[in-house]
This record gives sequence, C-alpha cells and structure tokens, in this order.
Amino acid sequence: MKMVYYKEKRKKRDKLKVVINTLIVLIVVTIILLVINLAFWGYNEYLYHTHPIYYSEVVEKLAREHNIDKFLIYAIIKTESRFNPDAVSNAGARGLMQLMPDTFDWIKEHRLLDDELVFNDMFVPEHNLRYGVYLISYHMRHYNNIDNSLAAYHAGDGAVDKWLMDRRYSKDGKTLDNIPISNTAHYVHKVNTAYKIYLNLYGV
Repeated sequence: MKMVYYKEKRKKRDKLKVVINTLIVLIVVTIILLVINLAFWGYNEYLYHTHPIYYSEVVEKLAREHNIDKFLIYAIIKTESRFNPDAVSNAGARGLMQLMPDTFDWIKEHRLLDDELVFNDMFVPEHNLRYGVYLISYHMRHYNNIDNSLAAYHAGDGAVDKWLMDRRYSKDGKTLDNIPISNTAHYVHKVNTAYKIYLNLYGV
C-alpha cells in the first residue's frame, strides 16, 4: 500500500515538474521574443533617425522633373552631407549634395544657364539640390545604370568612361564590374546601402 502511495506521489511530483519546466520555457521564449522585438523596434527607430526625409517638397519636385527616384536623391544627400546645407568637404565641395566649383561652373555655363548664381549659392538648399539633382540625372541619362552614375557623380564621367573601356573593370563596356578607385567604390556602396534602407523604410 505504501509503495502504491509513493508511486502516485512521485507521478504527481513528476507532472508538476513538467508543468513548471514548460512554464519556464514559455516564459523564457516570451522574454526572448520581447527582447528581439524591442531590439528591432529600436534599430528601426535608429534607421529613421539616421535616414530622414528633409527638403521633401524640393526633392520630390526635382525628382519628377528629372524622372529620377526621390529615394536615390535622399540617399545621395545622406551620404554626401547628412542633410547639412552648410557642409564643406576637404576638397571644397559645398552644400547638401556637395558640388565642386568646376562642376558648378560646368552645369551653370552649359546646362542650367543661371547667370545670377555664384558658387556661394550652393549653401542655399534649393539651389544646391537643383544643381545636384541635375548632375545625377545627367549621369543616369548617359549611363542608364545606377552604379555607373554614382561613380561618375563621385569621380567624374571622364573617369567612368575610361574604366568602361578597360576590360579589367568592365567586361561589356557598359557596366562597371569593379571600380579601381577605392574611395569611389566605397562611395557607390554607401549610397546603394542608404538607397536600399530608404526604400525599405519609406517605399510603398
């Protein structure tokens, strides 16, 4: 009789252990999922903070005029200046989209014909964006390829045309398989990464 009693008691104790262990596992899994969700939410908030949408009225207007993706423009601005209209590079590039003096002169004299503007006006967001968006759209029309266009925006179309004629860098003469200048290659990678993030955050 005693043996039966102890067996029943042990069975109950074993069942209780199973229940407790199951509850512990469920609690641990719940906590892990909660931490993961909080971490993802925090990371998502961080991405929104580091990839903002500023100057949207001007950017979207220019994007429509030049038939270029607005998110690519935002990605370039984020990479070039982090949306600081007063940014100046070590090389002397200015403003949101970091226009160089010779690039400004070329666009002004041969494309946009704005006689009243001077290079100092590149600190004005509306002017800088108009010149910068024109430049990237010019490269996009010329190359019909984002990587080539970004490389040209950074290093100039003369450099990109030269690389395209070199089979070490382009097998078909139309697409860059690799970029020989590390700074330009890094720039293209950074803009493409930012572009994908903008698409994921704000794209429909």
